[in-house]
Amino acid sequence: MALEKWNPLRELDAMRREMDRIWEDIFPPRKVDQPWRRQPAGREEATVSPAIDIIDRNDEIVVRAEMPGVPKEGIDVSFQDSALTLKGEVKDDASAKEGNYSYSERNYRYFLRSVNIPFKVRQEGIKASLKDGVLSVHLPKVLEEQPRRINVEIS
Repeated sequence: MALEKWNPLRELDAMRREMDRIWEDIFPPRKVDQPWRRQPAGREEATVSPAIDIIDRNDEIVVRAEMPGVPKEGIDVSFQDSALTLKGEVKDDASAKEGNYSYSERNYRYFLRSVNIPFKVRQEGIKASLKDGVLSVHLPKVLEEQPRRINVEIS
């Protein structure tokens, strides 16, 4: 067996080809005749993980999630086993068909995000609100008794 000189560029090229393959699996190439069209997707493939902010305050945790276009009725917030789950759904508005559409991308979106909360939460105090496409969930912390410092006097 002949020894071959190590070439780091060969390994980088193999890694680039593998990354290209993974990228094409996630985002298939578009058709040449209609380069602006998105690929059709089913419910599972149309799931979006919304961007979130988590704010740790003294007495509560606030989770804010972007849910543009989701009506209040289409949002489901649940908290179980220290996991906050946010779901949102935008359905196709069949009553808004005015004329013959030649193309539409705004038909269906499904938002789903689950976050583990590392604090004990008082479940009866959880509140959620929706404003300008941003869902805010307030999770009140269970205030545990803080350790008390006892001064020892030397006699």
